[in-house]
Amino acid sequence: MRLFLKITSYLLHPLFVPFAGTLAYFLITPKYSPLEVQSGNILPIFILTVIIPIIFYLILRNLGIVSSVFMPNLQERKYPIYISLGLLIMVLFKVIPNNFTIELHYYFLGLIAGLFSALVLLFLNFKCSMHLLGMGSLLMYLINLSIHFEINVTIAIGIVTLLSGLAASSRLYLNAHTKAEVLIGFAIGLFTQLFTIKFWL
Repeated sequence: MRLFLKITSYLLHPLFVPFAGTLAYFLITPKYSPLEVQSGNILPIFILTVIIPIIFYLILRNLGIVSSVFMPNLQERKYPIYISLGLLIMVLFKVIPNNFTIELHYYFLGLIAGLFSALVLLFLNFKCSMHLLGMGSLLMYLINLSIHFEINVTIAIGIVTLLSGLAASSRLYLNAHTKAEVLIGFAIGLFTQLFTIKFWL
């Protein structure tokens, strides 16, 4: 069980959430999206939100600034959040405007708000679960897309809900977080995406 939940923690790492939301948009949207628009968003977002953070993590690990990919203590978590915020802001202002899609614009704005909220909590000596923040963001984004396009994506929403439960179970079972940290992380993810609805729905 421990091995399964540890693998789950790796597979559902918040690193993949921005890219997962981007893919979800292009899979769900009924709008016609030329290949140039899709590749103009998907490839740079993959590089900026997955590849570059992995490179930064390896550098931080070699420098001894972080001890593991899960960053167990408060101080370790600040540097990756600074880096992630910078990269998400770059996506928001440099990548998305080139092939503008309003839904992705506000998805990334919500992610930035979520990360900033997590950073503020770190300065208040509270670490919320980044795994659940990511899953909450993705779940609410799928719900938003379903309402926006009036498309039934119940199966996708159900799967992400199940994965959110698995992520929460893994973080609790591995003693990575308390129940409060898991719940607050999930709530931040949900509400930061929820607050963007009025701007694009």
